Amino acid sequence: MTGRTFRMRRLRRGTPAPASRARGAQPKVVALGGGRGLSASLAALRRITGDLTAVVTVADDGGSSGRLRDELGVLPPGDLRKALAALCGDDDWGQTWARVIQHRFVSRGDLHDHAVGNLLIVALWEQLGDHVQALDLVGKLLGAHGRVLPMSAVPLELQALVRGHDPARPDDVDTVRGQATVALTRGEVQSVHLVPNDPPAVPEAVAAVLDADWVVLGPGSWFSSVIPHLLVPELLDALVETKARRVLSLNLAPQPGETDGFSPQRHLEVLGRHAPKLALDVVLADEAAVPDCESLADAAKRFGAAVELAPVAATDSSPKHDPELLAAAYDRIFRMHGRIGPWR
Repeated sequence: MTGRTFRMRRLRRGTPAPASRARGAQPKVVALGGGRGLSASLAALRRITGDLTAVVTVADDGGSSGRLRDELGVLPPGDLRKALAALCGDDDWGQTWARVIQHRFVSRGDLHDHAVGNLLIVALWEQLGDHVQALDLVGKLLGAHGRVLPMSAVPLELQALVRGHDPARPDDVDTVRGQATVALTRGEVQSVHLVPNDPPAVPEAVAAVLDADWVVLGPGSWFSSVIPHLLVPELLDALVETKARRVLSLNLAPQPGETDGFSPQRHLEVLGRHAPKLALDVVLADEAAVPDCESLADAAKRFGAAVELAPVAATDSSPKHDPELLAAAYDRIFRMHGRIGPWR
């Protein structure tokens, strides 16, 4: 908890400042998360800054990532691949490479459902023996507008305490293992933890958080993509100690299975239980996704945060963020809440 002033503000639609500003005149932004939520945030943030770092969860154990992890003992590459694709530019080069690395093989053999980008990333890990160097090289090939880092250099297992995971025993609390299983549980997730329970953070990720002007957490799968960053001790310490401003971007709707029935304020309450020392500066939400503004305001106040409401949802009524609208919201937040800095 901090002494920061609390307030709620509604942000209007608008166009973000151009991303062509000189590098030294842009905020250093670090975005944490995984999967489609992080990709949405990165697709927005790359429009307003060229100094962007993604720190990605490495607990995925499903699909192509899970198969490569089991067979080769590597970090799951899927969320890292998605982050790289989101950082690709809108020109022909960027969009072509984004499609290539996201392409999945369809066959009756072992290649079925493997993503090209997953295989490329793992091949470079084996060639170079360095997770960060390999991801930097892939980013250079793609012309990515930013850097992608894993939050830890060891594969992690996500475990959760879930009430009613077995419908036949609705009142029992069971330990559920694996990110894919946790994400699809029918029960109520009580808490999550990582195995090993004190994994080392990638030093470059810690350094990026400490050196940032802004840190963005979320949107994304709350228990399996957002909260895991707070369970890596060195990374949590950096998030607590950094002089950067911190913005939490809320989801547009509860995730089926993982957060069924969660209100926006309950997302904050769960976050606080896992990281009671974490302070925030801004909580960003789409006004249409907040039925009780006062309760959200009270929940944000416990983190010392202001609530900013902005139209960030896609206009087709799907529960997806529109990258242009989300970029505009981030840009205005950085300008209104940021310290006096060179990008202002």
